[in-house]
Amino acid sequence: MNRRELTATELGLLGCHCCGLVSRPTLAIDDVRAHRCPRCGTHLHARKPHSIGRAWACWIAAAILYLPANLLPIMNTSSLFDSQRDTIMSGVIFLWHEGDWPLAALVFFASIMVPMLKLIAIAYLLVTVQIGKINRRHQRARLYRLLEFVGRWSMLDIYVVTILVALVHLQSLALIEAGPGALAFGAVVVLTMLSAMSFDPRLIWDHRKEKDVRHAP
Repeated sequence: MNRRELTATELGLLGCHCCGLVSRPTLAIDDVRAHRCPRCGTHLHARKPHSIGRAWACWIAAAILYLPANLLPIMNTSSLFDSQRDTIMSGVIFLWHEGDWPLAALVFFASIMVPMLKLIAIAYLLVTVQIGKINRRHQRARLYRLLEFVGRWSMLDIYVVTILVALVHLQSLALIEAGPGALAFGAVVVLTMLSAMSFDPRLIWDHRKEKDVRHAP
């Protein structure tokens, strides 16, 4: 006889998303009033309130800003003799032609591919949760942890622009300013991070009962 695993919610337990403590609330588990963690005082919820709605809102805003982040200049360079406006892709092409292939590949992957792949991955997680997909749960949970891990590398271009501005200003050879693309790119990074943070990975496991019922003897 197969024994079905019980979830913490079914056992009347709530996990704190701040300190990780699992406790049994004094109120009913489905009570609309918020519970507080006995350790840190954080409000406890069986699931993050309005998780999917907030995640979709941040995702849509990030998807809208992704195009201007890549099409608008991310850096404006001006000197006594010339001025130049560079986008992320033109910077990658310049590095490639100069022979800095590893750096060009790193900037291309971290600044163009990673934000796009994050948008695709977040959308995949949201859609599969909303349609009640019950297979490949472990893979989706790993995908969410991967999103959290690679998110920090998406700010590479902003770091590069900041370093270049500091170096050129110290040498007083030219003037480098961050372009509108840098603002849009930074907004994309922040919004994708907020979208991933708003998503509650516990929603991946919420349809466990359906699968268990189908395979019950």
